[in-house]
Amino acid sequence: MMAQMKASLIAGCLALTLMLSACDQGPSVVGSLSADALLSAPPANALILDVRTTDEFASGHVPGAINIPYDEVGMRVEELGSDRDRTVVVYCESGGRAGKAEATLLASGFTDLVHLEGDMRAWRSEGRPTAKP
Repeated sequence: MMAQMKASLIAGCLALTLMLSACDQGPSVVGSLSADALLSAPPANALILDVRTTDEFASGHVPGAINIPYDEVGMRVEELGSDRDRTVVVYCESGGRAGKAEATLLASGFTDLVHLEGDMRAWRSEGRPTAKP
């Protein structure tokens, strides 16, 4: 149990370090976007990235989202395309995994990251539409 806590702490510190170093290198930004804004006026050409597990994604996700679990983002970043300036809207269940994925994306050169406010938990509680594969 203690080893798992240490590993989680180290991973969190590494993610924060990567995010902060990426921010020092250029205009990388992690903003936020409300569910209303995503549904009514989504950013042009935005990619919606669900970083929950494949089972969570299959149980219901934001319509139009693609799924890459947060711990696979670094290995699968090329699946997001070569345009590192494209807006990527990131969410998970409650925010923790999305933050880790955002740090990975920043370190990979993405410059326009947006976190979905409240993540999937808020999306569902507000009765927003969901899709299933």
